[in-house]
Amino acid sequence: MKAILTDTTLCIGCRDCVVACRKANALEPEVPRRWETRDGLSARNWTSIVERPGPVYVRKQCRHCLEPACASACPVGALRRTPEGAVVYDGSKCMGCRYCMMACPYGIPRYDWDLAVPYVRKCILCYDRLKEGKQPACTEICPTEATIFGDREALLQEARRRIRENPGRYADKIWGETEVGGTSVFYISDADLSFLTRGRELAQTPMPAHTASAMHAVPFAFFGMAATMAGISWIIGRRMDLQQKSPEDKKDDDHE
Repeated sequence: MKAILTDTTLCIGCRDCVVACRKANALEPEVPRRWETRDGLSARNWTSIVERPGPVYVRKQCRHCLEPACASACPVGALRRTPEGAVVYDGSKCMGCRYCMMACPYGIPRYDWDLAVPYVRKCILCYDRLKEGKQPACTEICPTEATIFGDREALLQEARRRIRENPGRYADKIWGETEVGGTSVFYISDADLSFLTRGRELAQTPMPAHTASAMHAVPFAFFGMAATMAGISWIIGRRMDLQQKSPEDKKDDDHE
């Protein structure tokens, strides 16, 4: 399984990764929206550099959870996790419900409001490049190797080595190692990165464990509601028919 390790102490905020991502995924020019969050991400910008006090530069992108809540919440299977570790999106299946946006603990998926049929967009870990044996464009171009690509276990060992050998340089934590079951994009840093989870402390339990029971109920709720609405429609239609009939017709109906 592949992964990305980002070391914020090495990031210089050059944003080469942002440009490379846009080019590799042929993303259209950004259209600023006043309701977009101020983290730099959008349907047309899948990675961004967030500047924190220090300054500390933190690259933000989809975390590619090992057990993704977005895929669990999607009622049509438009999102899925691949064996390589990338969580990818199939727009041909998406119905635009945006459940994935509500489910994601990192607030990553974004809605493309400029399309006639809007879709959700996010980083797919350059999945086409992965299938060709290449690495994501963002890690390939990083001039300081602040963000590197490789096997997940090997990168976790590298992260632990850096923390162990430089205790004064890093916080004793690997963000994304175990939260919500673990991710394929994780961080080491000398700063608090809790802002990546909107300031919330995430549990170790994978999010689908909480959403699965609710999602299993969706088909039954859908068909149950459809049956209820059909029944209500029939009753209303019947009453309207009776109101339009003459008294003689109504008597005939009563005799029937």
